[in-house]
Amino acid sequence: MPSQNLSTFRDLVKIARDRLYLLMLVTLFAVFSLSCYSNAQPQFDWKQIEQAIGKAGTVQPDGAYKIGLPRTDLHVKVADVEIKPTLALGSWLAFRKMAAETMVMGDLVLLEDEVGPVIGKLQEGKVEITALHNHVLNESPRIMYMHISAHGDAVKLAQAIHDALALSKTPLTAAAPPQSADQIDLDTKQIDQIMGRSGKINGGVYQFAVARSEKIAEGEMGRGAEPIPASMGLATAINFQPTGPGQVAITGDFVLIAGEVNPVIAALRANGIAVTAVHGHMLEESPRLFFMHFWANDDALKLAHGLRAALDKTNSAK
Repeated sequence: MPSQNLSTFRDLVKIARDRLYLLMLVTLFAVFSLSCYSNAQPQFDWKQIEQAIGKAGTVQPDGAYKIGLPRTDLHVKVADVEIKPTLALGSWLAFRKMAAETMVMGDLVLLEDEVGPVIGKLQEGKVEITALHNHVLNESPRIMYMHISAHGDAVKLAQAIHDALALSKTPLTAAAPPQSADQIDLDTKQIDQIMGRSGKINGGVYQFAVARSEKIAEGEMGRGAEPIPASMGLATAINFQPTGPGQVAITGDFVLIAGEVNPVIAALRANGIAVTAVHGHMLEESPRLFFMHFWANDDALKLAHGLRAALDKTNSAK
C-alpha cells in the first residue's frame, strides 16, 4: 500500500476511534444523569400542605413531611392515668412526594361520634380508610383510631383531609403544646441503655421509634413498588409517660411480620405488659404487617426490660 494511502487509512481509523470514544462517553453520562434523576427525592413546596391543613409539619430524615395533630382538646383516662396527647392521642399525617404524584398516610384519633362524619368526608375526597379500631382498652371516653391512605395531587389531598378533620374537634390551628427539651421525671439514660437505643422527650413523654430492617412497600417491590419511609407509620413506637416516682405508663405499637406476632405477645406478657390490640393499619403492604398495641403502668426499668425483650424478637434496625 502506498504510504499516502496508508496515512489516509490511519487517519480514518483514528477519527472512527475518537468518535466511538465520544459516543461511549455521551452514553455513560446520559445513564449516570438518568440514575441521579430517578434516585433524587422530588422537590416540593411543603408550605402548600401546611396552608391546606392549617398546621406546619417537619421534613423527616427519610424525606417524608409529617404533621402532628395531637388531640389536646381531649382528657382521656385509663384507670387513674390521664393520658398525655403524645402518649396515645397523637393524630398525624405524613406526605411523600413521588415522581408523578403525592402519597399520604395518617392516623386520626377520634371520638366515637366523630367517626361517621369523618369517614364520609374522606371518601368524598378520594381518601381511603385502611383501618378503624382501638389501640388501648378501658379508656374513658372511648377513642377510635382511623388509618388513612391516598395518592394524587398533594394540595387536593391535604384539603380533603382538612375538611374531614374539621367535622371533628381536632385542633387544626392551635399552636402545638410546648415540648420539653431535656426535662422529664425519668432516668432516661438507664432506659436508653436497657433499650439499646436513644429516645427523645416529646410533650412530657419519652418516645422511641424503631424502624424495621427490611424495606416495606405499598404493593410488591418486584413489580416496581417503591419502599415507604419508616416515618409514615412503619416504625415500632414505644412511649413512656411518668406516673409517679420511678413509675411509668407505657403504650405504643410493635410493627411485626406474621412469625413475630406470638413470640412478641409471649415476651410482653411474661413481663407484665398487656396486649391491647393486634390488627392491620394498611391494605396492600409488602411484606404483610401486623400492628400490636400494648399497655402497662409499673416500674419504669422493669417495663423497659420487658419491651427490650419483645424488640429482640423482631427484625428491627439496630
